[in-house]
Amino acid sequence: MKIGERIKIRTEIAKKIRALRVERHWTQAELSKELGLSQGRFSEIERGQGSFTAEQFLEVLKLFNVPVSQFAVVQSGTGSGIENALSRLGAIHLEGHTDVLPSERLEEAGDVVREALLGAESPRHITSLAPVLVRNLDRINLNKLRAQFLEYGLERRLGWLFENTLQAVRQELSGGLPREAATLYRRAELLLSAWLVNAPFPPSSTNPGGTLDILDAQILNENSLRKALNSASALSEQWGIATALQPDDFIEALKASRAVGSKFPERPAASARVVVARKNPAPDHRVIRAAVPDPVSTRHQGHGSSNPVEMDWD
Repeated sequence: MKIGERIKIRTEIAKKIRALRVERHWTQAELSKELGLSQGRFSEIERGQGSFTAEQFLEVLKLFNVPVSQFAVVQSGTGSGIENALSRLGAIHLEGHTDVLPSERLEEAGDVVREALLGAESPRHITSLAPVLVRNLDRINLNKLRAQFLEYGLERRLGWLFENTLQAVRQELSGGLPREAATLYRRAELLLSAWLVNAPFPPSSTNPGGTLDILDAQILNENSLRKALNSASALSEQWGIATALQPDDFIEALKASRAVGSKFPERPAASARVVVARKNPAPDHRVIRAAVPDPVSTRHQGHGSSNPVEMDWD
């Protein structure tokens, strides 16, 4: 970082510190005492002529009850923050942005799925949700995520994403994967299959009256809409999603992520468990019965062989 940039950051932080202090009606003497500084030294920092130590900065955050993002100097677009979050959560083929401060709003995998799919700023962000889901499904509250999409009237968009990811996962499994990757993919296949079977909006009834959910930000007029509809995949037609994205795009995202990462991380501790059917489940658990299709099936409905399981969501 150049000296000029450091001075600019130091000055901006100093302004925000002073604004917080004045807002709380604290004197320099009072705040400097809390931070273990002399008033003279604190005055220098507040004028942009010095910096806090890491410990002092953490104390500032606690004293004013503010997040570190409060002091961000570079405010980049939402897309850069989402791309960084996607990369951190498994879409490691994406290039991160070093000038973007991580956002508390995008800490959880479910939040990243919601923001990327609702915002739909970039087709690449949407397809990159496939490797994110594969690596993080155990850590996502799927019922909560669906409720959020229901609130916006875009629940079909979530089902469309899950089924495209499921097909991509099955395609990858059919081609053979390293043992560690295969275990992760089979787990994702199981969870996605069970969720789609129990989803209250099966594809046959997702698009009453032919209403469309226009997903692509690049669809700006009737001509671009007609072009997207003419090239739509069978899944997009079933779910009533207007998009140029194809199932192969999700497959390519999974392949790209695996190509960059030489080793898959250990699967996180499960928050969703697939268990043998129980006669008397605990009353404080919500149990969803599911008939999970045979893994060789390429669709989650309309195939005879299935394995009964229970999805026990904590």
